[in-house]
Amino acid sequence: MTDTPTITDSHCHLDFPDFENELPDVILRAGEAGVKRLVTICTKMKNVPQVQAISDQFPQVFWAAGTHPMSAASEPLVSVEDLVALAAHPKFVGIGETGLDYHYTADSKTIQQESLLIHIEAARQTKLPLIIHARAADDDMAKILSDEHAKGAYDCVMHCYCSGPELARTSIDLGFYLSMSGIATFKNSQEVRDIFAAAPVDRVLLETDAPYLAPIPFRGKRNEPAYTAHTGRIGADVFGMDYADFAAQTEENFDRVFTRARLCEKVA
Repeated sequence: MTDTPTITDSHCHLDFPDFENELPDVILRAGEAGVKRLVTICTKMKNVPQVQAISDQFPQVFWAAGTHPMSAASEPLVSVEDLVALAAHPKFVGIGETGLDYHYTADSKTIQQESLLIHIEAARQTKLPLIIHARAADDDMAKILSDEHAKGAYDCVMHCYCSGPELARTSIDLGFYLSMSGIATFKNSQEVRDIFAAAPVDRVLLETDAPYLAPIPFRGKRNEPAYTAHTGRIGADVFGMDYADFAAQTEENFDRVFTRARLCEKVA
């Protein structure tokens, strides 16, 4: 029997009600599909204890935290010190998700940008990767990320990338990573696949954004980390690679940017 290639779901939301009372089974199914590591993302600082507890419960689950841009106006503004303090936890691996979303919440763009700058500074200080959500804000996002990187370098993952080719090129030029979600499997997402095909394969990660954005053949249903493998197979096709080779490359990429996860595993 051929071994199932190992991959990582670099972005999911295991604390969401969609997974209530099911986490052991969800994580078991992920492992059976080859998803041996997961990063669960806290989108509101008040939920940090719940998200941290999930990571503490499951050895293969790491976590990150920040204020989602769509919540920037309704949640207390986080401080750099608050975010830096989270890095004391050994399984805390990233800052965010943060970013800009002008699709639904353009009216709060000023506070979104202020929040983003705080997260960027925390990423600099902790040397942990920034995790970016970008929607309908390509120009502002490219400018802020570029201007801030010129002031002091930081690592960054463009989560669930489905913005335009220009922002993708800017991100790659800055040394950032593009994360491929189930959107890349949709029939009407050829532009997204083309953007990834134009990117260096050593800058690509895999994710689900579960419980959202289930890939084909589960579109419209609840997403879960096991489905990362379906996106991974499409990614392999995009790059003209064998799935096992593509999986290995994305694992190498994850280890390079999420260094805390790799070091934590070595200690364990």
